[in-house]
Amino acid sequence: MTLEIEVIGVDSGRHGGLTANEVEELCALALASAAIEDGHVAIELVDEARMRDLNREHRGIDRPTDVLSFPVDEDGVPAGPRELGDVIICPPYASDLREAVLHGALHLTGMDHETDGGEMLALQAELMTWISSGLGRVGEPGA
Repeated sequence: MTLEIEVIGVDSGRHGGLTANEVEELCALALASAAIEDGHVAIELVDEARMRDLNREHRGIDRPTDVLSFPVDEDGVPAGPRELGDVIICPPYASDLREAVLHGALHLTGMDHETDGGEMLALQAELMTWISSGLGRVGEPGA
C-alpha cells in the first residue's frame, strides 16, 4: 500500500503560497516522522464560515480556527486500507500554511500538543526548521 493524500480546495495554481503538490509533500513529511508510510489522508482548505461551523460542531467553539484534524484509524488494525483522517485548514486564520499542514498531519499520527508535554510542537518546530533550511526541499522540482 502507499500513501494517498487528497488535497481539496487548492486549484492548479498557488493558494496562500502553496500548491497542491507542496501540501502533499508536507503531509507526507509529517507522517513519515511518525513512520507512517501508507493510508489515505484528505486535506481541505476552507473559508471562515465553513471552519466556524466545523469548530462549533466538533469542539463547541463558535469561531473559526486555523486547523482541525479528524483522525480515523488511530487505534488498532484497520479492516481495509488505512484511513488516517482529514485535516481542515482555514487559510485566513493560519499564520503559516506550511506549518498548518504539518500541525494537522501530526495530529493524525496520534500526537496531541495539549497532552504530550510539548513533544508534538517540538517536532513541528524541528520540521519547520528543516524545511526552512532547504533540507526538506518541499515545493522544489524533483523534491
